[in-house]
Amino acid sequence: MNKFNGYRCSICGTEYLPGQVTYTCPKDGGNLDVVLDYDAIKKKFHPEDIKSRTDFSLWRYLPLLPVNEPAGSSTPLHAAGWTPVFALPRLAEKLGLKHLWLKDESRNPTASFKDRASALVVTRARELKSEIVVTASTGNAGAALAGMAAAVGQKAVIFAPKSAPQAKVAQLLIFGAKVILVDGTYDDAFDLTVKASNEFGWYCRNTGYNPFTLEGKKTAAFEIWEWWIEAHRDWHKKDGELDSHTPLTIFVSVGDGNIISGIHKGFKDLLALGWIPNMPRIIGVQAEGSAAIANAFHAGNETIQPVSATTIADSISVDLPRDGIRAVRAATHTDGTYITVSDDEIIKAIAELGTMGIFAEPAGAAAYAGLVKGASLGVVGSEAPVLVMNTGSGLKDVRAALQAVQSAPVIEPTLEAVKKVL
Repeated sequence: MNKFNGYRCSICGTEYLPGQVTYTCPKDGGNLDVVLDYDAIKKKFHPEDIKSRTDFSLWRYLPLLPVNEPAGSSTPLHAAGWTPVFALPRLAEKLGLKHLWLKDESRNPTASFKDRASALVVTRARELKSEIVVTASTGNAGAALAGMAAAVGQKAVIFAPKSAPQAKVAQLLIFGAKVILVDGTYDDAFDLTVKASNEFGWYCRNTGYNPFTLEGKKTAAFEIWEWWIEAHRDWHKKDGELDSHTPLTIFVSVGDGNIISGIHKGFKDLLALGWIPNMPRIIGVQAEGSAAIANAFHAGNETIQPVSATTIADSISVDLPRDGIRAVRAATHTDGTYITVSDDEIIKAIAELGTMGIFAEPAGAAAYAGLVKGASLGVVGSEAPVLVMNTGSGLKDVRAALQAVQSAPVIEPTLEAVKKVL
């Protein structure tokens, strides 16, 4: 069975065969969607064929992915995905909600959602026999690429702004990638990466540029689908379907737009296969200082105007989102919306998630901050089942985490000193 039919431009709709293009539409620069052969998949596979697989990683969805089985089944490359979902009952009660969960992407091999995309891109690079894979990153995408590449001996080059958190830069270096810090923004690093890949023939992983990044990120939607229908069968009309009367609402932080677009793509694939009857609601959350996509959504159009991004959440700090149009559609096509949150609200969200045993980096906590704000504004009702995505570990940015809590006291080593503190 052919893995995929080709690509379709998200702007003009032009379709291309697999070998005709690599990154974006030659006509208008639009992001390309991978087009699966849905008829062939439906003939060969049913939902139970997927759910009965014993590979507890994103590779359990191999029949729905445009790559072949990757080599190295015992490496971190094969461990990406299949992240846990935790209930948050005390926070649900605080927000006046009956049903609240969090999907914790910090449990991925390099501790962020970006491992999903990098696992797919590295696998594709091996199929294309590319010597070097390159990406621009504020840290997480680079760490994910470096880690997945190291797992299979693939060479990687990372361009990162010099302002990237040191914990993330350390990951890049430890995994053995060639790291080049750029005296500029993420957008500057992005543009330089594209130029370098064109000049040296490197395979470019850039988010919102390489269509295979979306294919990796969509696997989170497949996992949500499996978790939802298995854990809450009594909420459904029948096995395998989301009940139209109780749609799941998903809150996800948004920077360049590729994660929310990927989750949307995953559910679109499931809908095209007839494995779900409708979409969950998808709500994007952006930092107030980096809200280009939210601005377009609330203006009622798909015109993404760049901003001068400033936010503590470096992973979603983007001047010009490279997947903005599809990110807008992820909300408009699912009866969702966009919410913006301040850095102070993000810091508070880090602390609140910590009370539930979840250590989120600022970008991951932004999604929960969006829920807090959305609940107060009536964006979600008390009966709505809600899932929040935590996209990365707080260990990625300890400096930000320390702003969310009071400093620990320093005392003399005596019991009297302990009593004074207590």
